[in-house]
Amino acid sequence: MDNKDLEKLLKDVKSGTRSVEEALHELQSFSIKDLGFAKLDYHRELRRGYPEIVYAAGKSVVQLEGIVRDMLEHDNNIIITKASKKKYDVVKKLAPKAKYYKEAKIISIRKKEPVLPKTYISVITAGTSDIPVAEEAAVTAELLGNTVRRIFDVGVAGIHRLTVHLDEIRKSRVVIVIAGMEGALASIVAGLVNIPVIAVPTSVGYGANLQGISALLAMLTSCSGGVAVVNIDNGFGAGYYAGMINRL
Repeated sequence: MDNKDLEKLLKDVKSGTRSVEEALHELQSFSIKDLGFAKLDYHRELRRGYPEIVYAAGKSVVQLEGIVRDMLEHDNNIIITKASKKKYDVVKKLAPKAKYYKEAKIISIRKKEPVLPKTYISVITAGTSDIPVAEEAAVTAELLGNTVRRIFDVGVAGIHRLTVHLDEIRKSRVVIVIAGMEGALASIVAGLVNIPVIAVPTSVGYGANLQGISALLAMLTSCSGGVAVVNIDNGFGAGYYAGMINRL
């Protein structure tokens, strides 16, 4: 339930098309549902603008089934991150309209279409190996109701590849920059634009990259202003944050 759903419910009660008892029943069921192993937060979309998103990694098939089955009884869109193909096959049996984004490892069950803002988000990667994290960011932002432009493989080893896209990047509302290795691309992009840059370090790189720690530290110590940094390989967090900025 979001603000529009709540407003419609109250108007229906006022007009007499729905009874007070019906409204009470719906309000009682949209807050928190305790499944024993999970407490589903159906108040989150009303409170934050986006519904609760399910993190599939570490959850058993039985747990995921229970969560999805209950969520299907509500009108919220369902997004499941870090999901394997095996878990998608399970969800598909419960929801035939479920869609799997293989590179992003995201499952989506869409029940209502979001209103898209006129502005867009650019998602940029340093290398091709960073694309899975980029796709998680891009698909997350799209499913939360944003238009996304993808610009891949434009890292510092061939920086001229970036410059041809500068006009498109500068017209974005916010930019997500994904890089492994030494993580330098975020600083370069931030030095060329006047919009927020969200930097995502990836675990892509040789030994001294320390599975993304070197890129993370480089992004955190960027001398370019306007750079916010999320966790290593956290495409979801970047897509979510960019969506919030884009919809302000």
